[in-house]
Amino acid sequence: MSQLYTRMTATLDRADGLLPTLARLVFAGVLLFYFWVSAMTKLGDGFAGLIWLSDTAYVQMFPKAMEAAGYDASQLGAGYWLVAVAGTWAEFLLPLMIVVGLLTRMSALGMIVFVGVQSYVDIFGHGVSAETIGTWFDHLAGGAIADQRAFWVLILLVLVVKGAGPISVDAAIRSAFQSVTPKAARVSGVQPR
Repeated sequence: MSQLYTRMTATLDRADGLLPTLARLVFAGVLLFYFWVSAMTKLGDGFAGLIWLSDTAYVQMFPKAMEAAGYDASQLGAGYWLVAVAGTWAEFLLPLMIVVGLLTRMSALGMIVFVGVQSYVDIFGHGVSAETIGTWFDHLAGGAIADQRAFWVLILLVLVVKGAGPISVDAAIRSAFQSVTPKAARVSGVQPR
């Protein structure tokens, strides 16, 4: 019985690319459009709306500062504008990079920071309820922050640790680089290590 178990688990041990590929697939199915729809609500009018965001963006990201400014984003400084634009673009680009597997480890790490900031703003900026925050080890799995976002971060941590997997832009770049490196080493006389 133990030999059968060992043979079965040995197959899983060799399936290194399975977990990160599935993590990216689940991220695409569950979170890609969540973040893109959220980012779309922040855009201003027309093409310039990619840089000149709507007031909604500032209300979502800086609720207390907007309240203090009478809900007039023009009263906020350039620092607020820069953070809002960078955050909005990150909400589009980082999920896309994760799904295609481009700079996956850095993109997933960036998304972990993004989710942390998002959670902080939800709790301390918007003052969401304790029920919305949730609690671990309480038999309820519906807390949007403590429960659901813990799973988001776990999927992202898989990508930070394991990379994108074999079906990704990262793997294609690595493969292309490895096929070029030996040729370059032969030409220069340097042996690859």
